[in-house]
Amino acid sequence: MTGNHFWLKKIEISVSEAEKRTGRNAMNMQETYTAYLIETRSVEHADGQSVLTDSLWRRYSEFELLRNYLLVYYPHVVVPPLPEKRAEFVWHKLSADNMDPDFVERRRIGLENFLLRVASHPVLCRDKIFYLFLTQEGNWKETVNETGFQLKADSRLKALNATFRVKNPDKRFTELKHYSDELQSVISHLLRVRARVADRLYGVYKVHGNYGRVFSEWSAIEKEMGDGLQSAGHHMDVYASSIDDILEDEEHYADQLKEYLFYAEALRAVCRKHELMQYDLETAAQDLASKKQQCEELATGTIRTFSLKGMTTKLFGQETPEQREARIKVLEEQINEGEEQLKSKNLEGREFVKNAWADIERFKEQKNRDLKEALISYAVMQISMCKKGIQVWTNAKECFSKM
Repeated sequence: MTGNHFWLKKIEISVSEAEKRTGRNAMNMQETYTAYLIETRSVEHADGQSVLTDSLWRRYSEFELLRNYLLVYYPHVVVPPLPEKRAEFVWHKLSADNMDPDFVERRRIGLENFLLRVASHPVLCRDKIFYLFLTQEGNWKETVNETGFQLKADSRLKALNATFRVKNPDKRFTELKHYSDELQSVISHLLRVRARVADRLYGVYKVHGNYGRVFSEWSAIEKEMGDGLQSAGHHMDVYASSIDDILEDEEHYADQLKEYLFYAEALRAVCRKHELMQYDLETAAQDLASKKQQCEELATGTIRTFSLKGMTTKLFGQETPEQREARIKVLEEQINEGEEQLKSKNLEGREFVKNAWADIERFKEQKNRDLKEALISYAVMQISMCKKGIQVWTNAKECFSKM
């Protein structure tokens, strides 16, 4: 896949438009869905010209299929999240309909960001399925399903079992899991506060429309003050209507926070995989220790712990030397296999920790940079909004002064 890695570094990826469509689902029922146009453009062609190399349409469910595949095949990677399927943490005037044009537009931006995250990742960008997602419109789903990734996915019950039964969890991953829970909690709270503030701000701005109406009505009965009142009313109307665009811009900052809200689950997915590997390692070690004990007991003829086999021996007599030798031989073979398996699992575990922690460090740097930029931009936007409000009242003051 070295060629594909090089190819991805030489292209631009965009989700340029969204289109509402009607079709039939797997149950042969008619449904309405949104399709997104993915365009890939080479940065530089052989003749020095930038040309469109490919374009195709994908549904949101196909983005989900791609991400589920990446989660299974790259368990040590903090896989970038998809934008929300349905709007959450919205202020009451904003539509939560997933077919709403404004929401679809924001989701289009989020899907483009997802593709750019994957394309810029040092590991994920090399993946063949991701390459085909961008270039192969027909039969892509069949190609993904042929990988058998669903069979390799760990069941939730197994993951839950591992969480509670691991005896020696890695402290770093335990702390990371707690951090991801706290990150999700903090960002959720921040988004809820922002939605409440947006509701109140919307009310404050819109009530200025009442000023505009009153000033306009007042101007009709005042000859000398009429022009000044009419102008002041106009400034109030402009101020009242500006909140719609302001809060729409705010949603884009909220979406940047939501991305890291969903990244918290991606962090937990890495932690769960490590718990599963640790649980398998401990189970293999326990099984090996048990077989070694059985072999020692057979060789020495002493039974250290209560067992059903020990009770059977007492009731029905000892085994013949030949039978005992045969059992010892079988156990020795199983012990050799178990030691190789344990060695393999130890190496696999160490490699997973090494790769996972390198990717987690990469994620942390990205998170710090992105959240810092988003919060500063949000603060600048709020300052700009307040300055515009001051300017409106300054203009109104000038209108009053001229009366």
